[in-house]
Amino acid sequence: MSGEKILVVDDDAKIVKIVKHCLERENFLVVSAVDGENALTVAKKEQPDLVILDLMLPKLNGLDVCKILTAEYGVPIIILSAKGDELDRIVGFRLGVDDYLTKPFSPIELVLRVQAVIRRVQGWRMNQASQALTYGSLSIDPGTREVTVNGTAVNLTSKEFELLWLLASNPQQVFTRMQLLNKIWHSDYEGDENTVTVHVRRLREKIEPTPSAPTYIKTVWGVGYKFVGE
Repeated sequence: MSGEKILVVDDDAKIVKIVKHCLERENFLVVSAVDGENALTVAKKEQPDLVILDLMLPKLNGLDVCKILTAEYGVPIIILSAKGDELDRIVGFRLGVDDYLTKPFSPIELVLRVQAVIRRVQGWRMNQASQALTYGSLSIDPGTREVTVNGTAVNLTSKEFELLWLLASNPQQVFTRMQLLNKIWHSDYEGDENTVTVHVRRLREKIEPTPSAPTYIKTVWGVGYKFVGE
C-alpha cells in the first residue's frame, strides 16, 4: 500500500498541514481543498483514491459535498469533523461514508483509519471473482466495480456496490439487515439498521426497472432482503 492519492478537504490550514504531513510520511500522495466547491473541482481533476472530508465547510457544506462525491465517483470517504453529534454520524453513514473521526483527533489514528479503509477496498477487489455477473439487463463487474443497466453505466457509491455485489453473488439467500450492516460496514459502525434500508432503496432507484415493484432486490418481510434474477 503506497502511492494512493488522498484528497484532504478542510478550511483550517493547520489541520490540512498536519494531515498532509502524516499521510506523506506514509508515502501517500496528498492534494487538498479549502471549501466545498473547491473540493468538487479538485476531485474531478485528481480522481483521488480516498477523501478526508470536514463537514463545516464554506461555500458548500460537507454533507452536500459527500452526496455529490459518492454519487458521481463512488470514492471512499472518511469524515473528519468537530461535529460529534450522533445524528451527524448516522447521516454520514447513510450517505455511504466509510469512517467518521471527530476533532480533536490523533494524527496516528487518522493514518491507521485511512490505511484500514484502503486496505479493505483493495482486499475486497482482490478477493472477488473476476467474472462479471449478468442478470437480464443488469451487469455487475467486480474487477472494475462497474454496473450497467441495458448497457448504460450506473454510478454507485462504494457501499452501494459492495451491498449489491454481496446480494447478487448470493442469489436467493436471505440476509437480515443486521447481517448486511455487519458484512458491509464491518465494525466501523454499529446499530442503525435503517442505514441498510436507505442503501437498498437507493440501489433500487438506480438498477430496478420499477423501483416500487423490484425485480432484483426483494424484501422478505420481517426478515431482510434477497436477490432474485430475472
